[in-house]
Amino acid sequence: MKKLLILLSLLLIISCSIDSNENKIGIVIHGGAGTILKENMTPELENSYIIKLEEAVTAGYDILKNGGSSKDAVEQAIRVMEDSPLFNAGVGAVLTNDERVSLDASFMDGKNLNAGAIAGSSYIKNPISAAIAVMDKSPHVLLSSKGADDFAIEIGIDTVPNSYFITERRLNSLRRLKNRNSVSFEDTFIKDSKFGTVGSVAIDIHGNISAGTSTGGTTNKIWGRIGDVPIIGAGNYANNECCGISATGWGEHFIRNVVAYDIAAQMIYKNENLKDASKKSLDKVKATGGDGGVIGLDKNGNIAMEFNTAGMYRAHIDNEGNITIKIYKD
Repeated sequence: MKKLLILLSLLLIISCSIDSNENKIGIVIHGGAGTILKENMTPELENSYIIKLEEAVTAGYDILKNGGSSKDAVEQAIRVMEDSPLFNAGVGAVLTNDERVSLDASFMDGKNLNAGAIAGSSYIKNPISAAIAVMDKSPHVLLSSKGADDFAIEIGIDTVPNSYFITERRLNSLRRLKNRNSVSFEDTFIKDSKFGTVGSVAIDIHGNISAGTSTGGTTNKIWGRIGDVPIIGAGNYANNECCGISATGWGEHFIRNVVAYDIAAQMIYKNENLKDASKKSLDKVKATGGDGGVIGLDKNGNIAMEFNTAGMYRAHIDNEGNITIKIYKD
């Protein structure tokens, strides 16, 4: 009888451990950080953003709750935003100086630290899917420009004419800036600046963390400018031992401060919690003259949605299915 009780106790402990692990799912997304002010937003446009953020985060969460991988959840959430003209990624991305769209994206798998990225694509419909394909189907981490497009075509990823991505809203923004001979994140559609980038971080039932980021970069960029998004460790990072991070903001400063990895390093080497580490990294960005935000999710399912701008499009669903959607600073 004593042996039976011990066996039952062990089975109960194992069962509880499995249940706890299987319940540890969550997803967080962002649609860019910047000077996002309520007074510049019509109720109709605000509602459009809320609906699309909910659609994106729910698409990812549905995969997780049905036992799917964090990789698939992140990819699907980002694809929803890439397919919406509301965000600076995919269709509706900002334009370069020569009135074209140039797209960047990255993905990282926290289980094995594998990663993939593309930069300067002209034709890939969903850059996040191409970044994942670079990770899964090539020996490389980062492919750029024509090489990234050729790779996508060769493996059968959807490509479209560059005109598919161009919207009147972004074209007007570009031409206004060209008249001023300046480079900016400005979005005249809602009078915002430093506006761009989408991203997602998720943890699945197996405890695997994935992070992805996608962007069109900055309006009126020249010379093939590339920001932080396709740079692993700057705009994107994932490691099951600590966290997953996706960044948005002034890319040059996020590269210089290696923001995504800096957050993870603080957690690993200094035992900082996710929120404090995120805030400290953003303080470093501010100290060099930059701004922006990060979303993160740690190995226990805790989330962070930190930024040093007026607002950040963001949403989160926890392991109980509770959803949070925000735009402005609280």
